[in-house]
Amino acid sequence: MQTQRLLDIRRIYVEPEAARLPRGREILDRFPDAELVEIESHHRIPELYGDETNVARWVRIKTEALVLGIKKSLTARPNGRSADWIAPSTANGCAMACAYCYVPRRKGYSNPITVFANIDKILGYVRRHAGRQGVKPEPNQVDPSAWVYDIGENSDCSLDATISDNVLDLVRLFRDLPNAKASFATKYVNRDLLDWDPRGRTRVRFSLMPAADSKLLDIRTSSIAERIAAIDDFVAAGYEVHVNFSPVVVREGWLESWAELLDQLDAGLGPQAKAQLAAEVIFLTHNDRLHEVNLGWHPKAEDVLWQPELQQPKRSQTGGWNVRYKTGHKGRYVAALTELIEAKLPYCRIRYAF
Repeated sequence: MQTQRLLDIRRIYVEPEAARLPRGREILDRFPDAELVEIESHHRIPELYGDETNVARWVRIKTEALVLGIKKSLTARPNGRSADWIAPSTANGCAMACAYCYVPRRKGYSNPITVFANIDKILGYVRRHAGRQGVKPEPNQVDPSAWVYDIGENSDCSLDATISDNVLDLVRLFRDLPNAKASFATKYVNRDLLDWDPRGRTRVRFSLMPAADSKLLDIRTSSIAERIAAIDDFVAAGYEVHVNFSPVVVREGWLESWAELLDQLDAGLGPQAKAQLAAEVIFLTHNDRLHEVNLGWHPKAEDVLWQPELQQPKRSQTGGWNVRYKTGHKGRYVAALTELIEAKLPYCRIRYAF
């Protein structure tokens, strides 16, 4: 997928402090024709966030708007699933438009990319945090020896790398940290990353699902075939490459579709990629507020995402309702899929499944 199809930046909302930093100036220079709109805070832009009339302009805003700000709170949060730690983000939001994405639940009715210009402070914080951890005392499901930091919890780093050098700077940082690795999940194949020489210290997790599901739900992303085709190349370039089977959507014929995907993946991988492969398996969690947003711009997605007869609600931390597959039923779904993975990809370690 060509970047220009995803991004046609025409307006940049800018915090003045961000515009004065070297990284901020670099980003502004990349889009010299964009209109600049000064803002007090990247969190508070009324015409972007919280305005339900933006639903009809969902994709257009993602394509044309960019936010440039300062990351003020620098913390590394414990995780234990995808990573040991969630690193301070260098961006949030996305130009892609996956129908199940949780970020719009927090940001309102639009979530264009926000890039943080104070990359030097973020890098310094991560370097010091990793230094304080010392040697990892024992293996865990995340990694046998390295502390793993997820650097893309709220964005897609492969796409972020087309806007700024923040992700490149992080890959270079972890390349030289003896006790830590970077990790990020992606649905976008950016082959510029193949020239970065990560030396095994960055883990790329390609998100995969059956092609029919992806066509319906993974809007504006690289195709599943393109993601699978990239795995061998990323391994050869020095990345550790895992896969995220995520989100798993239960529908009629879902297990048969996953069997086809697993066969496709097996056929597309060479020996080097297979030898280091591991997977995360994550079943769908949906949200009532996102359901309402989707009905405004992509209602067909809700035919498979919103299934009250299969799902049970749970109050979210933000006050809405998350829905997930019903207790008992979900356990059977997880067992069925993990057994299928073990049969089709016996070399692929399942790091966790839920």
